[in-house]
Amino acid sequence: MTPPNSAAVVDLIEAFRRSKTMFTGVSMGVFDQTPATLQSLASRLKADPDALERLLDGLRALGFLTLEDGEYRNTPVAETYLRPSSPQTLTGYILYSDQVLWPMWGDLEDAIREGTNRWKQTHGLEGALFSHFFQNPEKRRAFLLGMHGFGVASSPRVVAAFDLSRFRRLVDLGGATGHLPMAAVRRYPQLSAAVFDLPEAIETAREFADDSIELIAGDFFTSTLPPADLYCLGRILHDWSEPKIRLLLGRIHDALPPGGGLLIAEKLLLPDKTGPMPALMQSLNMLVCTEGKERTAAEYEALLRTAGFSSVDSRFTGAAVDAMLALKSLT
Repeated sequence: MTPPNSAAVVDLIEAFRRSKTMFTGVSMGVFDQTPATLQSLASRLKADPDALERLLDGLRALGFLTLEDGEYRNTPVAETYLRPSSPQTLTGYILYSDQVLWPMWGDLEDAIREGTNRWKQTHGLEGALFSHFFQNPEKRRAFLLGMHGFGVASSPRVVAAFDLSRFRRLVDLGGATGHLPMAAVRRYPQLSAAVFDLPEAIETAREFADDSIELIAGDFFTSTLPPADLYCLGRILHDWSEPKIRLLLGRIHDALPPGGGLLIAEKLLLPDKTGPMPALMQSLNMLVCTEGKERTAAEYEALLRTAGFSSVDSRFTGAAVDAMLALKSLT
């Protein structure tokens, strides 16, 4: 019998090498220094020229650099997503993945055996997930920049997934840099919109949110929620355990007027949980670094209906996150 092709196994054996090559290019600042020659880059980055050339060759093979007339240059994809100054940069999440998630995934087996995150084991840290992100301004800003990059790409599809023209006041709970409210206001000019997030996150939001977005500091688990007929939760529910999700959804339902809505942006699993692959991998990621996980639309709907929502609809958007809209009964 002819053995099956080993290509899929070999590809995964080598996959981490490709990720780490990109991570290292970003963390060393390669994409900030181009165009430049090898010798110039080696001098600026304080790197061994031969070793650096191997890294640059790897980045060329990955499609992030070109070599023209002796100078390394960013490709369009690197210029857009790997240069920190780009409005669509993903470098914040890349650095978070390199410095925080990379070592935590090394303890995945223990996470699976114990069913808990790895903050204590890997980093020696206790407490809630976001206390680690926000422990200093640099880490906080890097994480929020990473979320901003994903949000700029996905939020327009989320706000287009349903007709939101009936709503007048949108408040994005845990809205970080305001990418979702800004996308919503561009599509629905009748909306007034606000971001409601921790004070530390609001500081960073001031760099990104335009004058059309109100910025309000608070904690959605404990503070009084600002009045709205449409609340939003983007990449929030997957962070938390079911008791905390039920608490949050109950608070939102109580705060909404009759007929009000909740727009949710999360990556949805297929009903049989065979995909999509990014959602399955993200669910493992949630295991190592949060209390939560990814869910199917039906699992989210069950939580929403338990909280009192009478209508729940879902849409696959084709973006990094999908969309759900839950409505409170008119009576």
